[in-house]
Amino acid sequence: MSERATSVSERATALSEPAARPRLNDRQRLSWLRLIRTPNVGPASFRDLINRFGSAEAALEILPELMISGGATRIPRIATVAEAEAEMEAARRSGARFVGIGEPDYPRLLLSMDNPPPLLAVKGNAAVFRMPGLAIVGARNASLAGIKMARMLATDLGDEGYGIVSGLARGIDTAAHRGSLSTGTIGVLAGGLDQPYPPENVGLCDEIVERGAIISEMPFGWQPRAQDFPRRNRLVAGAALGLVVIEAAQRSGSLISARLAGEMGRLVFAVPGSPLDPRAAGTNGLLKDGATLVTEASDISRAIAPLTGMRAPEVPPFEDPPDFSVTPPPGESDRARVLEALGPTPVPVDEVIRHTELHPAQVFMVLLELDLAGRLERHAGGQVSLVFGEG
Repeated sequence: MSERATSVSERATALSEPAARPRLNDRQRLSWLRLIRTPNVGPASFRDLINRFGSAEAALEILPELMISGGATRIPRIATVAEAEAEMEAARRSGARFVGIGEPDYPRLLLSMDNPPPLLAVKGNAAVFRMPGLAIVGARNASLAGIKMARMLATDLGDEGYGIVSGLARGIDTAAHRGSLSTGTIGVLAGGLDQPYPPENVGLCDEIVERGAIISEMPFGWQPRAQDFPRRNRLVAGAALGLVVIEAAQRSGSLISARLAGEMGRLVFAVPGSPLDPRAAGTNGLLKDGATLVTEASDISRAIAPLTGMRAPEVPPFEDPPDFSVTPPPGESDRARVLEALGPTPVPVDEVIRHTELHPAQVFMVLLELDLAGRLERHAGGQVSLVFGEG
């Protein structure tokens, strides 16, 4: 480890240490990777499968049956052991590793977001995950003033002990990473760790991993698509206590990040801009909606300081043996009652339980089946809706 990386380790003391956490063994890690790479298995359904069946290995065996019960017309192909081993080898060759939720090297702040990724590809110094994180995002076509502001805020906040999180995009993101290279920064990729985007930031990724880290929930070799960037933005918001927006047009990805941050209970900050500059329309709109105005780093650190002593949330032990005697599995009439209660409008799961008068475990099982069959959409705040026209 380099001298500068060691300094990051020494600074990573602001978040309270949780109890010692276990690590996945090699067999568990392989099964976790196969499960999360299966189509229709997202973070929420992954968690439900582990909770219900006790291990990823057991869940993989029962997946086809659950998908059929949920109404799937065809069974998605489950990743093979050989494919998972090949991806793990690709990670090893690139100097990366897969970290499971609850392991010591998993980013602490992600644990407090809804449905954090169960498995992350990580490259770099995990000590940066123990620093209180602040996200800085903004326009790709940023002005020189915006770039200067992003770099200044990142440098000043890094000097105060904050880890800077951003999405490695052109413009504001790049400036934020460069301003915090020596103090600790986290880059979140929309594609695989071996597919940095934009290509001109390949060198920046290499610089980041010397002192900070880059992370992704996407497979190695995955070229980022337009629909992958909102997922990236969700992790940027989740890995920070607050999010700063510098130059964002209306309907921009940075405003999506701000909305996600607000839904997660993170603080949202905005740097004001000229009303005549369309790149400032989004940030000025955030200020009208109640975001904290920022003109210097102290505006952020004063608001964030009370949160830096928070204790990272605890996570349940890995793969506990399930207790199948608690409730009987749902029958066809139970599935019909849950389906009748659902529609295209998101509703809280608690309301579904109250309406159907079924045991919560039975409702969660039906929702899991629907999710695996591609017929359920999950929303922020524990809400769900039914997807029509898909099988």
